[in-house]
Amino acid sequence: MASPSRIAVVEDEADLREVVVDYLRLQGFAVFACADSTALDAVLAGGDVDVVLLDLNLPREGGLSIARRLRALPRPPGIIMVTALGETVDRVVGLEVGADDYIGKPFELREMLARLRSVLRRRVAVPVAPSPVAAPPEAPVGPRSTTPPAPAARATHLRFAGFTLCQDSRRLLDPTQREVPLTTMEVDLLLILATHPGQVLSRERLLVLARGKDADPLDRSIDVRITRLRRKIEADPANPRLIRTLRGQGYVFTPDGTPDGA
Repeated sequence: MASPSRIAVVEDEADLREVVVDYLRLQGFAVFACADSTALDAVLAGGDVDVVLLDLNLPREGGLSIARRLRALPRPPGIIMVTALGETVDRVVGLEVGADDYIGKPFELREMLARLRSVLRRRVAVPVAPSPVAAPPEAPVGPRSTTPPAPAARATHLRFAGFTLCQDSRRLLDPTQREVPLTTMEVDLLLILATHPGQVLSRERLLVLARGKDADPLDRSIDVRITRLRRKIEADPANPRLIRTLRGQGYVFTPDGTPDGA
């Protein structure tokens, strides 16, 4: 039986924290209640967590600072930023520092659960590299076999502008083969764009492809995430050539390379 997902709830309002923690435990999650960053650090010292529900306005160390630290971890968790209703600027900044999603207070517990499950679905573990396999013995001298070779495995890498996007491991390598840090949602968006080259994808379509039934048609966070992606892959983010905006239509990915095996 699979272990339950580990969720940290970082909230300084004790009543709200207790309600959220109890609700998530009833849903089968392993939940850790944290009143501040110190409590969260103690939880992380005992093992990784899958998702952090992170209040923006915390005593001592604020949510934005904590989010930056979480993103720098070797195995960063998903982050859902919890903000006061109407704090648009803070939400945008939260997405800028790497939050996967946000939810405004007051919120419905079912909505929070839907967003949490959406982030969990998008988290895919990086597979362990296989052990080296010994080379097969040389074929004996004689007539060549007439059996056709087995078909090649489907390519799992996409290449563009010197970058390599690994579909299985969900890693992006730059032209020097260094890994480019991406959030879960950024990987989702880049995979969607890179596998639909030359196609105009509206914001609504991108949301549906990335989040499925949990997509909010009024969600404008796609623009923020596209901006973040451009900063990481464009030579000149102010004049993007890979992810272009078509006013009134959406975005189109125009790579200078093609998928392996194309």
